[in-house]
Amino acid sequence: MSRFDTYFLMKEPDVIEYVRIKVPQMDWDAATMNSREIGDGNLNYVFKVTDALGHSVIVKQAGEELRISREMKIDTDRNRIESEILILQGKLAPGYVPRIYDYDTTMCACCMEDLSDHILMRTAMLQHKIYPKFAEQISDFMAPVLMGTTDVVMDHQEKKALQRKFISPQLCDITEALVYTEPYNDELGRNNVFAPNAAFVKEKLYGDTALHLEVAKLKMDFMTRAQSLIHGDLHTGSIFINDADTRVFDPEFAFYGPMGYDIGNVIANMIFAWCNGDAYGETEFCAWVESVIRDVVNLTMEKMGKYYDEHVTDTMAKAPGYKEYYMASILSDTAAVTGLELNRRTVGMANVKDLTTIPDEAKRARAERICMTAAIDFIKNRADKHCGNCFLNTLKDAVKAVDAQG
Repeated sequence: MSRFDTYFLMKEPDVIEYVRIKVPQMDWDAATMNSREIGDGNLNYVFKVTDALGHSVIVKQAGEELRISREMKIDTDRNRIESEILILQGKLAPGYVPRIYDYDTTMCACCMEDLSDHILMRTAMLQHKIYPKFAEQISDFMAPVLMGTTDVVMDHQEKKALQRKFISPQLCDITEALVYTEPYNDELGRNNVFAPNAAFVKEKLYGDTALHLEVAKLKMDFMTRAQSLIHGDLHTGSIFINDADTRVFDPEFAFYGPMGYDIGNVIANMIFAWCNGDAYGETEFCAWVESVIRDVVNLTMEKMGKYYDEHVTDTMAKAPGYKEYYMASILSDTAAVTGLELNRRTVGMANVKDLTTIPDEAKRARAERICMTAAIDFIKNRADKHCGNCFLNTLKDAVKAVDAQG
């Protein structure tokens, strides 16, 4: 009987023994194996195990509470969901997710490919690095993964089986609170508001009842519209990247929801990257980010439309005009979520380093106001965002509006 037959939170020495059992195909050199905890996220414990022969693996274990708040308990089954979704995504978009060697529902841990030759994309964005292939590659990932898990394409019973399989009420509840509720009222007192922007937040987010109505509509859509198997947290902290390659990981928030949620998260986090680069005067980097904002929207919609044409199975979804209606709704959702993500990462419980590490207070305050101003436009006028240039122009208009206000 193995001591890993009962769940416990592993430490670095435990992980060495665990990997020898779970990933024996790597023929480990036991004498030189080393383990270190490298996780910096809010939910999980992540270890890297290596040996002198060049073998390496990443072990990710789900804890029973958030690392940022011991009061928030969460179901460790999210590790199973994440592992099985990475396997599924790897079939739909080969080469865009890490390989899973083993996942273990007892220890709530998985062993996966080490991507040390990549860098976390948020880290790269803070260094203002440019990746010309990113827009093409992230759209290559999103289009088949999102469209390929819809009722438009899948057998309806198979889709509903996936829907039942990939549901985490606790993680959905976190999203519903942190994305769709608290940025607009701070009802639990958990928001992190930058002091120079306190009055701005009070007026523009907490005090705008018209905005609250639109967010309420979007929250109910998120909770009730099982459109596609979404990643659920697709930001630059969930992407590894290098000059040749883009890899998506960390889909533990995945469930069936509006597919615009993923696309909008990517766009919002590129806007954060733009704001950081702008604060540092990195004009070349900002110009590249602007192209990414435009191209991710256009390329993803183009590729999803092509996937629709090639794989549609539902008879009624072939009705003239329905595809156009369907694609327009995805664009609208993408715009809305771009705004929601901008607001929640600016004032909510989980801020982004792109904003918080801007050392000049005036520049940080300006960056945050640009994000919130663009966010309000994205949410209120989501139906008017018809292409990538519309998204980019929303950012540019926000910059002009904030600078005009002084």
